[in-house]
Amino acid sequence: MMHAEGRPHNEATLARRVPLAQNAAMKTRSARLEDLVQSDIRRMTRECDRVGGINLGQGVCDLPTPAPVRDAAIAAIQGRKSLYSYPEGIPELRAVIARKLAEKNGIEADPASEIAVTVGATGAFAAVLHGLLDPGDGLLVFEPYYGYHLNAAILAGLEPHFCALAPPDFPITEEGVRAALRPNTRAIVVCTPSNPSGKMWTVEELETLARVAHEHDLLVITDEIYEDITYDDRVHVSPATIGGLAERTVTIMGLSKTFSITGWRLGYAVARPELLAPITLACDLLTVCAPTPLQHGVAAGFGLPQSFYDDLKSEYAHKRAVLCDALEAAGMQPIRPQGAYYVLADVGHWGFATAREAALHLLESAGVAAVPGSAFYRGAEGERLLRFCYASELERIQAAAARIVEFGGAQR
Repeated sequence: MMHAEGRPHNEATLARRVPLAQNAAMKTRSARLEDLVQSDIRRMTRECDRVGGINLGQGVCDLPTPAPVRDAAIAAIQGRKSLYSYPEGIPELRAVIARKLAEKNGIEADPASEIAVTVGATGAFAAVLHGLLDPGDGLLVFEPYYGYHLNAAILAGLEPHFCALAPPDFPITEEGVRAALRPNTRAIVVCTPSNPSGKMWTVEELETLARVAHEHDLLVITDEIYEDITYDDRVHVSPATIGGLAERTVTIMGLSKTFSITGWRLGYAVARPELLAPITLACDLLTVCAPTPLQHGVAAGFGLPQSFYDDLKSEYAHKRAVLCDALEAAGMQPIRPQGAYYVLADVGHWGFATAREAALHLLESAGVAAVPGSAFYRGAEGERLLRFCYASELERIQAAAARIVEFGGAQR
């Protein structure tokens, strides 16, 4: 028997391959993945591509990359800065991150021992789970949750615990947090501004978190990737700056959303040296390092003027208004976000049994993709909701808004 290119098969190779292909009993999926499927966020992107619709589902952030970031990355590639970096990232980037943290977040961090550049904020999160927690440990997440936080925890062998928050303001109460803890809870995830709700934690809520975390010796893991996208003069507060939380907090931030580079996969983790060392080791084992030339690119982005961030907020505030006004006009009852670039909308009155059915109905009827709320909830609450993302060009948001309004009129 010959290969297509004319070389004979090795008989020993055939002897190995055939039984594997025919052995129906061979294990083909790990137990950790047994109950996991790909997120409806990505599924709706595929469905949207299928019908040629407008994708307001996945937060792809298809906006122009700032010229200094783009040009610095190109220059790094052309300058052959393409070798491995340290697992914790290039020194130049860690230095500018440290300056930014001090000036903007009120966090003092040693760039040599307290900052690690990662393959996206999700890469940082995975490294924290594997570096600091053990299988069987409990991880508390707030519902509605970001699905990757939950599924990454399950993949790491952790036991998820849930604290449900009530719309539209999603308040955090000390009683609620304490009631959600279990004897094996070892860490809490704080996403602020939140995906999917856009909730921003207040100082008072973070002080509540600090009391509980200190009393129960809990690790606090933050996801602050939307820190630059806030509305109505709200100010983002990093949990590590409140109530002595810095000693037990891993601050995770990212660059994908601010610089519109979701495909570059760059984020960073900040923690005390005794926490960061195992996180960095996990990063090394999982990914070796973040893409070196792209690290040089984002390092240039930290020199962007304040006007860039002011314009970012202003543009997103306008898009929020365009989309939320359209949802209201269509009778979808949006929950206007305090930060990030997502909006949850109540469509329970449509009468569908599941949010996925409602999302597919909207896509097929109006050509607009949204994510089923069930991607962010365990139970019935999510079946009433759809999540819309407005991280796209204004013209595309306006076109989607017009379709949504027309769809709403046809529903009446």
